[in-house]
Amino acid sequence: MQHPSFLCVLNIVIKIKPLELSEPIQMDELVERCRQRDRRSYGELYQKYSKAMYNTSLRIVNHTADAEDVLQESFVDAFAAIDSFGYKSTFGAWLKRIVINKSINALRKRKMDIIDIDKTNVVHLPEEGEYDEDELKFKVEEIKKAVKELPNGYRTVLTLHLFEGYDQEEIAEILQISHATVRTQYMRAKQKLLLLIKQGGLS
Repeated sequence: MQHPSFLCVLNIVIKIKPLELSEPIQMDELVERCRQRDRRSYGELYQKYSKAMYNTSLRIVNHTADAEDVLQESFVDAFAAIDSFGYKSTFGAWLKRIVINKSINALRKRKMDIIDIDKTNVVHLPEEGEYDEDELKFKVEEIKKAVKELPNGYRTVLTLHLFEGYDQEEIAEILQISHATVRTQYMRAKQKLLLLIKQGGLS
């Protein structure tokens, strides 16, 4: 029997629901009221998206205070630029891109490495088949703990692809690195995460 892929197993276990960037774009009444400078609508829009956006930032920066700062700055920027939102995506997708960019900038301000593979030999990457994924006892808390313990670069790429639904080309654009680098970073991140889970989330 063929083992399920890493992505399929994690999607099933932690019930990831990444933002659907291809969903039909419809006029958002709440956004339109914000464009009319309705103060109550600003609060409603914040309440609608703040928790999800905070969690998105936290998965990248791995620091609660930084995630809170990113959240506030992102909403300030989004509200200031709301007239420029043109429904090329959903408002949530547009806002999430702001949050992700600010989260990555927060890592860089802390002088955290975005690319971990520069320091490692990537010639001899182990195959996924070396890990018996079917036998691993995946639990939600173990996965979350293991993701937090990943190096910054691994955690960022894995988060953007696995949790936020971006493809590798989009991640390369966001991080301003090559597609090949993203691919290698993602492969190593998966292997490191599986190893951490196998060890009970310990590094």
